[in-house]
Amino acid sequence: MQIRFHHLAMASLIVCSAGAFAADPIKIGVDGPFTGGSSSMGVSMRDGVRLAAEEINKAGGVLGRQIVLVERDDEAKNERGVQIAQELINKEKVVATVGYINTGVALASQRFFQEAKIPVMNNVATGSIVTHQFDKEPDNYIFRNAAHDSIQAPMIVEEAVTRRGYKKVAILADSTNYGQLGREDLEKALKAKGITPVAVEKFNIKDVDMTAQLLKAKEAGAEAILTYGIGPELAQIANGMTKLGWKVPMVGSWTLSMANYIDNAGPGGEGARMPQTFIQEPTTPKRKAFIEAYLKTFKPKNNRIDSPVSAAQGYDSVYLLAAAMKQAGDTDGPKIKAALEDLKTPVEGVVTTYNKPFTKSDHDAITSNIPVFGEVKGGRVVFANAEDLKNAAQVRVKQQQP
Repeated sequence: MQIRFHHLAMASLIVCSAGAFAADPIKIGVDGPFTGGSSSMGVSMRDGVRLAAEEINKAGGVLGRQIVLVERDDEAKNERGVQIAQELINKEKVVATVGYINTGVALASQRFFQEAKIPVMNNVATGSIVTHQFDKEPDNYIFRNAAHDSIQAPMIVEEAVTRRGYKKVAILADSTNYGQLGREDLEKALKAKGITPVAVEKFNIKDVDMTAQLLKAKEAGAEAILTYGIGPELAQIANGMTKLGWKVPMVGSWTLSMANYIDNAGPGGEGARMPQTFIQEPTTPKRKAFIEAYLKTFKPKNNRIDSPVSAAQGYDSVYLLAAAMKQAGDTDGPKIKAALEDLKTPVEGVVTTYNKPFTKSDHDAITSNIPVFGEVKGGRVVFANAEDLKNAAQVRVKQQQP
């Protein structure tokens, strides 16, 4: 009897231990700039991530476990991102990380996750090299569901040169990795159309006077300004044109949609155009539900998400990771990576429906057919082209490689 009782007790202990283990939360790192000039993007991304995690947890979590977000503010600083990466890996023991707004921070930080074999889902950083940093290694743990700059730069050039007919264009780009890599992509796209920019000017983060750069563009006869930077400095470009009494169209990367561009530029920022994977319009039931939940939960000023693209891509990134963990039946890094590279079931997101979004050799979920052009109008971003608005209910999906 005593032996039987001992066996029963041991069995109960094993069951309880297994139950406790199953209940352990799944830690996912969230890294982005929640303060400073990039915070429009960082906070919107973080809130989109929070919304997705809350929905998943209410539905029972992943593998019977709740998601716990470990959030860190990298302040858009490379060295801070490096510190956070090491903390998330070594102290917090995250199974994956989402985020990265700034290309430079991503490139400095994600090598630690690569070494630790922990997947990273870049949901905002667009530098073309971000997902190719480790192409020479047997396995790549870096994924992305944002439109990279090799997509955006040709779109910007197509809009300015082909659709709108501007042959004399100037490039104004910030001095960060993001700005300079984007400038290179713009020059490459212009060269493909036989065009050399009449001026190529650089500015620094926190610069408030763009007069010198704009005067060079004006004197060179620029008919349009192509931009690569973030909200506060982009607003100074618009404000600088207003001061000079010289107004030409601004066409730039997706960051012209940031709230701190729109608000700081005011009337001078109207008409700016940029590629967007998501515009805050309820064009599908999924998008309508996302917008309503976001506005109800976070109550942004004027019912306008500060960075709709960042929020939507942040939201989708968590569902992509959750789908991979469910398919893998595990939270082991190599197994999550393998599942992401061969997702069996489509994931309905806000930006798109992700059907086979990744393969072993392709870690970018967004292809050139997905983004549309947005335009700043009335203090928010709207569809720039009537045709895109008309067809917005048709979800654009990834073009599969042959």
